[in-house]
Amino acid sequence: MRNVDKYARGYFMPPATSLKWTQKEYISEAPIWCSVDLRDGNQALIVPMNLEEKLEYFELLVKLGFKEIEVGFPAASETEFAFLRALIEQNLIPDDVTIQVLTQSREHIIRKTFESLAGAKKAVVHLYNSTSVAQREQVFRKSKEEIVEIAVSGAKLLKECAEQTEGNFQFQYSPESFTGTEIEFALDICNKVLDVWQPTAANPVIINLPATVSMSMPHVYASQIEYMSDNLKYRENVILSVHPHNDRGTGVADAELGMLAGAQRVEGTLFGNGERTGNVDIVTLALNMFSHGVDPKLSFENIPAIKEVYERLTKMSVSERHPYGGELVFTAFSGSHQDAIAKGMKWREEKAPEHWTVPYLLIDPKDIGRQYEGDIIRINSQSGKGGIGYILQQKYGLDLPPKMREHFGYCVKNVSDHQQKELMPDEIHDIFQKEYVNLKSPVELVKYRVKDDDDFQTTVQIRANGEAKEISGTGNGRLDSISNALQEHLGVSYSDLVYKEHALESGSKSQAVSYIGITAVDGSQYWGCGIDTDIMNSSVKALFSAVNQLLGQ
Repeated sequence: MRNVDKYARGYFMPPATSLKWTQKEYISEAPIWCSVDLRDGNQALIVPMNLEEKLEYFELLVKLGFKEIEVGFPAASETEFAFLRALIEQNLIPDDVTIQVLTQSREHIIRKTFESLAGAKKAVVHLYNSTSVAQREQVFRKSKEEIVEIAVSGAKLLKECAEQTEGNFQFQYSPESFTGTEIEFALDICNKVLDVWQPTAANPVIINLPATVSMSMPHVYASQIEYMSDNLKYRENVILSVHPHNDRGTGVADAELGMLAGAQRVEGTLFGNGERTGNVDIVTLALNMFSHGVDPKLSFENIPAIKEVYERLTKMSVSERHPYGGELVFTAFSGSHQDAIAKGMKWREEKAPEHWTVPYLLIDPKDIGRQYEGDIIRINSQSGKGGIGYILQQKYGLDLPPKMREHFGYCVKNVSDHQQKELMPDEIHDIFQKEYVNLKSPVELVKYRVKDDDDFQTTVQIRANGEAKEISGTGNGRLDSISNALQEHLGVSYSDLVYKEHALESGSKSQAVSYIGITAVDGSQYWGCGIDTDIMNSSVKALFSAVNQLLGQ
């Protein structure tokens, strides 16, 4: 690509090796989750939520189990100020939930923020100012000393206002654009803020290190977090938080490695909504932990319902391939994938129902409110016999013989390819009925009589091309005698009769279903299916259906 030389790496490695996080295998416990949907996510919407919508969204977040929720930037707009006042005055904040508000380190904004917080049972006041080289030089045109003074003066004013305002307040500081800040300077400014606030075990301070713009590979961010964690003052009384954005598509990886590196808290949004490419997706983070057998302490057991509220209130959409929540993430169109999933589901049901090890599926879709039939197996021209057979068995109780599954699979794929669309389960079932079940053309079974003696003499009344006739045959069984009658009088020849029967598990339980396969002289195989309340009748209908397939070629 052209112009590549103009891109310099604008991040800074720690001055000391910080790689202890590489020795950890997985995240063993849930962090403190802080939803920033109502602030960071809301400000990123084309049409921000109104008061009623924000109240409904807040209720959703509480229901999901969030204990810390950033509710807005109350000094920035009347809607956000009114929303915060409604939460406090209408007593809508549960006792175990802490609200959080954001404020720049500017005096009039800080004072307005505390005005909005009067009477809050417990609130985090989130102070920030930008510290990166680019922001210092290009936007603020201030020295490091001047940037430090902005942070320290804001920290002092927070203490003063908190003492003067009714409520219970905890402080948080973010060196905004941390990822573009020299690490030693980020550490220095955070420690100077901590010196002002003097955190204690009873009243810890949150230091939040945002990837305001994701600028490096995730391992660099992890090393930066570890260095800060190892060198912050008052560390035992500091809650280290991360706030990754997704500019490089690595927001989830940044958060996960950041937690391995010492972060105890994560700020993010549902489905990754936020400025530019978005904030880190807490749904994905939490369910990634869930997939490792770790309780994320959030309830995502009904993803479809959560997605419905999210999309309705934000006017955003969750993409089809979005992890866990996307319409197609548990879907397999590939034939080999479908076959492996179907076999894995059967193996688990029979041998290890207490463990989830199904091929291609990271977690059990049912654990997050998804359905097997509608989500896992979807049929188009790329699908195979395993998936098609799985749908017929799971939804309609039809357990086809393996070779018949293959035969029907090609039939379905041809229909999907010709129509250039995905086929729904009912459409697949309709194709099966039309192509295989109780076929009456060109030869229709009217009735039959079998004399059960040593050679099973059979008389069969048929209608062929509109003409009724009676034929007869003998054999070593009833079905064999009827088969011999058809071959002798219709001028057809076939061999290798394949037979399978079972009770129909779906629909009327009094019905039986039979499958018959026959092989023509040229080696071609034809299949038929019979369904009837009588097992013998279903077998005869299946034979007629297979013969009609042969005659129809």
